[in-house]
Amino acid sequence: MESVNSTLLTEFILTGIPYPLRLRTFLFVFFLLIYILTQLGNLLILITVWVDVQLHAHPMYIFLGVLSVIDMAISTIIVPRFMMNFTLVITPISFGGCVTQLYFYHFLGSTQCFLYTLMAYDRYLAICRPLHYPVLMNAKLSTLLVAGAWVAGSIHGALQAILTFRLPYCGPNQVEYFFCDIPAVLRLACADTTVNKLVTLVDIGVVVASCFSLILLSYIRIIQAILRIHTADGRRRAFSTCGAHVTVVTVYYVPCAFIYLRPEANSPLDGAAALFPTAITPFVNPIIYTLRNQEVKLALKRMIGGCRDISEF
Repeated sequence: MESVNSTLLTEFILTGIPYPLRLRTFLFVFFLLIYILTQLGNLLILITVWVDVQLHAHPMYIFLGVLSVIDMAISTIIVPRFMMNFTLVITPISFGGCVTQLYFYHFLGSTQCFLYTLMAYDRYLAICRPLHYPVLMNAKLSTLLVAGAWVAGSIHGALQAILTFRLPYCGPNQVEYFFCDIPAVLRLACADTTVNKLVTLVDIGVVVASCFSLILLSYIRIIQAILRIHTADGRRRAFSTCGAHVTVVTVYYVPCAFIYLRPEANSPLDGAAALFPTAITPFVNPIIYTLRNQEVKLALKRMIGGCRDISEF
């Protein structure tokens, strides 16, 4: 035990994902643009929801504003570090930095899972029970639900981080991944990881399966309600509103299930799949929710128009 303790790791090296060396500059610039546009797009939605009185009093847009905060945070803790993979300098990540990255990724990721479920339930109430919607879902209740999602996500992230880093890590220190995540880090542990793998599979499996099942159930009821709408325009608007959410949920949940819900998650495709919840989804969320949401577009026009009036004055 003394020899193990004397060689415990103090830092890790993230090897990233394989790529052609001739594309190094292109990939660095590409993900830099992705990161900048992700921050700007989500910040724009956040400001719009906050400034526009018609939006920030509506539960759906409270959820959307919180989603923008989560997307900005996930992108920030993952993408800048990932971009260092495309530079010539190898910069290790400290042990504490690795713990922090893993905690916040699972904290924010599970909170996002819960938030997607709340958004699906909100759409279910708005479409299937429109007369009771103002009573069943209001700004105060939506704020409490969001707070509950944050607390549950924090507990989930803490559980995963504590279980992962309670194990000794005595070498090697190369994490074959582009960020500190559970499957990649556990492969470096100098102890039996059977319990960790089982808890990870069950814990993340319960979160993903329960959230996805509730979302699926909500949209089955929504589709049934939409098919009862007599006007073609009404059906089109309802499908358009829900189509954006279904697209985002699919892009988010399918890669997560592929990475975590397999007994031995050690595939070369894991890194590519992980890019979706960490880089792609935060980037496309503002595009989908802006371009396919008439109320957000109108709020943007009102905000831009107000800025123009102030500048002319």
